[in-house]
Amino acid sequence: MSALSADLRRALHPLHAPPQPPGWNHDELVDLLGPGPRTAAAVLVGIRAGATPTVVLTRRNEQLRTHAGQVSFPGGRVDARDADAVATALRESAEEIGLDPRAAEPLGFLDCFDTVSGYCVTPVVARIAAAAALRPNPAEVAEVFEVPLAFLLDPERLHTVTMDYRGRPRRIHEFEPYAGEGHRIWGATAAMLFNLMTRMTRP
Repeated sequence: MSALSADLRRALHPLHAPPQPPGWNHDELVDLLGPGPRTAAAVLVGIRAGATPTVVLTRRNEQLRTHAGQVSFPGGRVDARDADAVATALRESAEEIGLDPRAAEPLGFLDCFDTVSGYCVTPVVARIAAAAALRPNPAEVAEVFEVPLAFLLDPERLHTVTMDYRGRPRRIHEFEPYAGEGHRIWGATAAMLFNLMTRMTRP
């Protein structure tokens, strides 16, 4: 994954210069959430090394209070004890999917993203060791699964749909299911992957 890691590093905000709020979609949510501020959060966009690099995703527990059953990256709100967004993303990944922080190499950041639930999320992109064992915490995660990175970087796989949310039509991103496996990758998760796609393919 060395060549891919080099391409990723060029596409990302470097670790020494993390992106700052607001999210790149901030203006789309001002009418819904007001100007801010949002609650700080971070997620881990983990890319497993190997001949065919894959992106690690989760399906949330159906009993959770928010975003139940949805596909997401491991992550959560920034805790006071977290040194930075990288620390948050690694801590949450250890709690949610059993990822040993020593098996993750942070590479950089995507742009911040504002969510309809009132968070400003910093996506941390990291290389996950090929042999890293992942074990979902059933209290939060129903399933861990992986999708080839190449599939998620293919613009032909990504679509924009319009849905009514709180009385206003809003455009959201959604990927077609990979190999018919049925997971719906949409909303904030798809938007962050769209941001990765955009940053990877820009001149």
